[in-house]
Amino acid sequence: MNVDQAKKALSEGFGDSLDLAIVESTVCGRCALYAFVDGMSDRVLLEQGIMQPLVGREDPVVDERTLNRITYSSAQFNRVENFDEAQTSIAEGNILLFVEPDLFFEVNLAKYPKRAIMEPPTATVLKGPREGFVEDLAQNTTLLRRRLRDRSLIIRERKVGRLSHTRVAICWLSTVADERVVDEITRRIEAIDIDAVLDSSYVGQLIEDNPHSLFTQYGSQEKPDIVAAKLLEGRVAVIVDGSPMVLTFPCLFIEGFQDSEDYYRKSKRTTLLRMVRLICVAMSVLLPALYVAMQEYHYQLLPLKFLITVIKATNGVPFNPTTEMFVVLLLFEVLNEASVRMPKYVGMALSIVGAIVLGETAVNAGLLSSPAVLVMALSAIGMYTTPNNAGPFSIMRLVFLLFASLLGLVGVITAVSVFVCYTVTMTNYGTDYVAPIAPLVAGDLKDSLIKAPIEDMEERPYSLPNKNRRRFKKGGK
Repeated sequence: MNVDQAKKALSEGFGDSLDLAIVESTVCGRCALYAFVDGMSDRVLLEQGIMQPLVGREDPVVDERTLNRITYSSAQFNRVENFDEAQTSIAEGNILLFVEPDLFFEVNLAKYPKRAIMEPPTATVLKGPREGFVEDLAQNTTLLRRRLRDRSLIIRERKVGRLSHTRVAICWLSTVADERVVDEITRRIEAIDIDAVLDSSYVGQLIEDNPHSLFTQYGSQEKPDIVAAKLLEGRVAVIVDGSPMVLTFPCLFIEGFQDSEDYYRKSKRTTLLRMVRLICVAMSVLLPALYVAMQEYHYQLLPLKFLITVIKATNGVPFNPTTEMFVVLLLFEVLNEASVRMPKYVGMALSIVGAIVLGETAVNAGLLSSPAVLVMALSAIGMYTTPNNAGPFSIMRLVFLLFASLLGLVGVITAVSVFVCYTVTMTNYGTDYVAPIAPLVAGDLKDSLIKAPIEDMEERPYSLPNKNRRRFKKGGK
């Protein structure tokens, strides 16, 4: 194959794609060409560090050692065995060097637009680091390595997706993590057979234990300090190129009530806030159901003065309590979706108009009662104290409301019992999902709904599989 034949074959292979750049040149006295995707490689470094040194040389042998010795680039040339691999290498963002008669080499001079490292919008803090992951795999692994500067931090790469060839990094601490968990995660990632992986959530959904579960069984973090802390507990992190969300396995239910800032403030304040989050979630899920159950079946349980207030407020409303609450819930979900999908400033205006103007107008017109609107507002506010679990809890709220409308308080108690039985039977990579509460692991309660001082947490969690229980030793006091 000569240069003209290689150029024609590459053009046909990429369908004369607009972004395929092919530059003819000479390498050590032989005819050659460079092929790459325009915009994904450093063209200046290619011309000055590779092309110019190779043009003026005369060498009888052209191989990886010769190319790496002559060029000024820190990137290394690697031999490509056949033409199909050469085309794949170009598509992955590498520069292909073809030298007559049939030599193919690849070199990585990746340079493409990247988002700057900044505070993630979903994990803002008052205290603690403000760096967040970005969409570049190399930058994300560097952010992680800066916090765990030890050779026990192992990072291995796999490629997933028949068309996307997405790079996926599996990270763990060899001195802490259980090798069985690492091997199982690696096996499941290697078994993924899909056209493309466009975000880390693809990988998370494909390798979690129970893909049909209501709750997400993998952690999704956007800050390197959180991921580093989870690796130190024995978890495994999965970083996907092109996604700022890093997955952590195994994941516990209790993590939804924890926040990175909890570890940067006093333990008593942290305990109070975690309790507040728990109360808010319970209120969000149960309050609409209890309101309907009381009105439909058990109004005699309401205090007399409050009952009179509710009767006055609901007098003239054309819907029964169940229908009214479902209507209010539907309106809230519509407003929530619209405010998220609309542009930022329009979404803010829409939220104000929907929540205040529309709600007040509906109450004044007698279509809805003020207690129903108040109950749903409290439920909606409390839901987002744990934003990572807002989706599952919103579905639970709907189910609890349905049970309450059919059976009253008996339905609410039944729904709670089903929820408890469902969660305590769930496992995640051999870890009980509701640990350390069910089963009870007394030592791990120091960092559950309560938060003990850091000097009291000498050991790593027993709820998670790890092979080094000792975290630190007390001393210095």
